[in-house]
Amino acid sequence: MHPPPAERNTPEPTDAVLAATLEPVATGGRPPCPVDRWPRRRRNQICISVIAVGMANFLVYTLSYAAIGGDAHNGHRRVAQSASGERVAEYYVRGHFIHSLDGRERTVSRGVWLYSYIHSISVPLTSGAMIFSMLVLARPHILATMRGGWISGETFVVGLATIVLIGSLLLTGLLSWHFAEVLLDHG
Repeated sequence: MHPPPAERNTPEPTDAVLAATLEPVATGGRPPCPVDRWPRRRRNQICISVIAVGMANFLVYTLSYAAIGGDAHNGHRRVAQSASGERVAEYYVRGHFIHSLDGRERTVSRGVWLYSYIHSISVPLTSGAMIFSMLVLARPHILATMRGGWISGETFVVGLATIVLIGSLLLTGLLSWHFAEVLLDHG
């Protein structure tokens, strides 16, 4: 039998020490990318926080959609005349497939309608941020598994991140534009 190894009191290596010992992946003549711009642990904590906030936002949106009976983006705003002859705005939310195949409209207060619309605008932003954070966390694994294929892991990550960024900003912009149009429509 061999004696048990003696315990060492050496500190664990830092990210910089580990990065210096890793051999760079062949990059086709290009210099290797810097290992990390931010310390890895801090970056991962931020990504996990973004994912948690995005999930919470989506959960709150789903619960408010169910409680209100829809959302303002699917509903509308209408200006009508009251019995006294003055013009008043009426606000409607509509829920798709909650109560029937056509959904139902429901009159709500201006505050609920505004909240619902603004919350609808926030969902593409937080969903895009979640996907982006997941890509950042998965990037080392994607790079490791997509070596030598018809597309590099780095190209895949950058391409997907670009699509997510453009898509979420475009959808947020369209929802915001529609929101402004509805609010500025006085007729």
